[in-house]
Amino acid sequence: MEHLNETKGIPLIGENFPEMKVPTTHGIKNLPGDYAGKWLVLFSHPADFTPVCTTEFVAFAKRYEKFQKLNTDLIGLSIDQVFSHIKWVEWIENELKVPIPFPIIADDQGKIAAKLGMVHPGKGNNTVRAVFIIDDNGIIRLILYYPQEVGRNMDEILRAVEALQIADKNKVAMPANWPNNELIKDRVIIPPPSDVAASKDRKKKYDCYDWWFCHKKI
Repeated sequence: MEHLNETKGIPLIGENFPEMKVPTTHGIKNLPGDYAGKWLVLFSHPADFTPVCTTEFVAFAKRYEKFQKLNTDLIGLSIDQVFSHIKWVEWIENELKVPIPFPIIADDQGKIAAKLGMVHPGKGNNTVRAVFIIDDNGIIRLILYYPQEVGRNMDEILRAVEALQIADKNKVAMPANWPNNELIKDRVIIPPPSDVAASKDRKKKYDCYDWWFCHKKI
């Protein structure tokens, strides 16, 4: 079902997400075209009906409205058939009382996962816990890989989406642990100056530790 472009190698940060047509629990989706104008978090899980993956889907579902407020959709993926996805989603809703509002890609042949670098040595045919954050122009902005043994922190993925959006809008950078940085709290970092004159003027315009480390409130 999937139709991938001719991009060679695993997609990288800053590249366009490869175009593909994929079967999902919500019908056929064209990526990234069907999400034009929206941000997208595409994440893979090792397999349906597994405990860690179930906790992750519940965690994503419980934060779905927060992602939506950031103009961000979610879509899952594993090397399972669509009927397995449907039955697993049904089980989660019936047994755990948590509806899964986002689609799941059925990559039963593993071609999509292989194209996106989601199948790693020593893990058989299962996907690792990969995360791709794709912006509203279809560009890959962040990639995370977790091993099968470690469940993801969905609040960190939310934080990363929000941080990227604020950085884009304000042309700034975000400090470690933003918005709870140990030095500057929820303030943001001003990009380095481009010339000597600008470096000398920075302390007059911003709060700075030095000319190369200035920050401001947004």
